[in-house]
Parts: sequence; C-alpha cells; structure tokens
Amino acid sequence: MHERRIPEWLRHPPAPSVRDFGVLAGLEAVVRGILISVFPLVMYRALGSAEAVSAVYFLVGLLSLAAGLMVPFALRRLPRRWAYTGGCLLFVAGALLAVQGTPLAVVMALGCNTLGTVICFICFNAYVLDYIERIALGRCETSRMFYSALGWTAGPMTGVLLMEVWPPAPFVISGVAALVMLAVFWALRLGNGKLITRARRAPRNPLAFLPRFFAQPRLVAGYLFAVVRSCGWWVYVVYLPIFAIESGLDPQLGGILLSLTNGMLFGAPLILRWVQARPLRSAVRTGFAAAAFCFGAAAALAGWPALSVAALVLGSGWLIVLDIRGGLPFLMAVKPSERTEMSAIYSSFRDVSGILTPGAAWLVLLVAPVAGIFAMGALAMGIAWHVGARLHPRLGRARLAASVA
Repeated sequence: MHERRIPEWLRHPPAPSVRDFGVLAGLEAVVRGILISVFPLVMYRALGSAEAVSAVYFLVGLLSLAAGLMVPFALRRLPRRWAYTGGCLLFVAGALLAVQGTPLAVVMALGCNTLGTVICFICFNAYVLDYIERIALGRCETSRMFYSALGWTAGPMTGVLLMEVWPPAPFVISGVAALVMLAVFWALRLGNGKLITRARRAPRNPLAFLPRFFAQPRLVAGYLFAVVRSCGWWVYVVYLPIFAIESGLDPQLGGILLSLTNGMLFGAPLILRWVQARPLRSAVRTGFAAAAFCFGAAAALAGWPALSVAALVLGSGWLIVLDIRGGLPFLMAVKPSERTEMSAIYSSFRDVSGILTPGAAWLVLLVAPVAGIFAMGALAMGIAWHVGARLHPRLGRARLAASVA
C-alpha cells in the first residue's frame, strides 16, 4: 500500500525566531498604542471629571497588580497557550465594550484592556525565555522595539484623530489587530512552551523574597527609579490630555504629542551613545533632574497652557533617556542566586506606578487643579534625583564598556 506521510513541518514545526516574536510585539503595539491616548479622553467624557478618572485608574491599577501576582499561579493549572488566547480575547472584549460608550461599559473596557495587557506580557516573556537563546535576548529586544515603533509612534495620534471622525474607529482597529495577533500566535504554534523537567521542590513565592529585597538598599533605590519614571509617563499620558481639554486646547493634542514623543525612540542609538559616555550615576541623576525641572515648569506655567504643554514634552524626552538606562541600577544590584525572584518583584513597578499615580492625583485634585499633578511628578523625580546621589560613582562603567566593545 502507498503510505501517506505527515509533512515534516507539521511533525516538527520550526522553532519561532527573533523576527516572529518581533511581529507579535508589533501587533500588540497596534492593539494598545492606538488606544493609549483615546482611553483618557473617553473616560473623561464619560465620567465628567478628572477626579473620577483618577479614581477609576486607581482601582484598575489595583486589579492589574492583583492579576500580575495571580497569573503565574494560574499558569500552573491553565495551559499557557490558552492563557495567551484569553489575553487576546480580553482586548477584543474591551473594544466591544468601549464602542457602547456608557460610563460602566468604558470602565469595564479599561479593565479588560488592562487584564489583557498583563496576561499577554507575562506569557510573551515566558515564550521568549523558552525559545530564544540567552545570547540572542539583546537582539530579540531590539527586534521587539523595531517592530513596535510604528504602533507606538503612529498609534496615539491616529487614535485621537479617528475618534473625532467616528468614535468607535480606534476600538474597532484595536479589536481587529488583537484578532490578527491571536491568529499569528496560533500560526507560530508556540504551544505551552518547552517541556521542562518537573522540579523536585515547588518554586518559592516571589513575595517571600520581599524581606531580602528591602534589606538591600541598592535594590530599593533601583526599584524607586523604575516606579518614579513610570509615574512620570502616567502623568504625561493620562493628565496632559485632560489638562488640554480643561485649558481650552485641542482635545487631540495629547495623542499627537505622545506620538511625537514616541518618535524620539528612533533616536535611541544616539541617546544610548550619550548615556554610555557618562557614569551611570551621572546619567540617571541628570535625567531625573531635567525631568523634574520640566514638570515643575509645566506646573508653574499652567496659566500659559501652550508653554506648560511644551515643558511637558521636553520632560518626556528625558523620561526616554531614563527608560534606556534607568533600569540598570536595579539589574546590576541583583545577586545571581536571586535573579528570578527579584525580577518578579521588579516587574511589578508598572502596576505600582499605576496605583500610586492616580491615587496621588486623586488627592491632589481635591485641593488643586490638574497642573498640581505636574508639580507632584516633579517632586517625585526630585526625590529620585536625591536618592541617585547614593549610587556608586563607577557603577556600570566596566560592564557598559564591555557591552560597547
């Protein structure tokens, strides 16, 4: 009899490449980038006040933090491919809810989008560590940034412009992009990651390492830098559009300026060269000092909205400088034996900033206008600048020099 053989690519599918993961990251950038400046505007229009928007973002931040802590435990029982699928479908559900436009639907849409982001982020990183060799992780990160650049650069401006033409448009595009991302994911046949031999003992909960974390001042300082710069982005992304509306400026201004700021990422190699030519302590302190000055100027110039916005844009440029090298103080202080657990703690800085920023803004708005939030951001960055003085003057010099060579 004539045997029918299964094609080789079905029996042994090729391992996903750096480019494949870059494409996935690029699609996620479209899903999220087109909505990042739309959500604050939609929330403000639906809820009617900056205080209400801050309260919702605060509660959603708590949800995000809880989800981030629970996902690793859920993945012990739920296959990873279905967790990633669920994350993509949460993006779709959020888009469908947001189209309805009611206050409750918009809040639920933000919650779905946040949960989808957390789940996909954790699963994506796990797949990268499974399939990409350690020596290629730097190339994978570069590929991710390259494929994501268009979504994060054009997305915010496109979203706010389309919203004025047809309000559901950004959400429709985001939902379709999420379905495409899901289709690409299944086409790559990532499955549940590589099969790993079962450990002889259960992995320790990262929360059990919190006492070790707080006992190491260098780790605490590095974590503080990450939280503060993330808080700066929260102020820029969420409260600049609200400030523009309340000041009588174009409601689309926030999205357009965010696209302009993200376009600076294309100059990352030049920024990296500037940073590498200086001691890490100097680069970090300069970044926080300049950003603090710009955000403080934005608060002081609130009576001249155009000048205030210009100061915030300048400050966002320094936030990019901090993004490029601001995580090194923490990473260089982690002991190899604690790398996994401390990395899990470090990854929570986004969720913590997503709680602290709207929570503090909520309180500020009880006694001051939106510009008071800019002053709050300047104060936080000033504290980070002061803490940065405790970094060792030669921190990172040898390692950075080796990476350049």
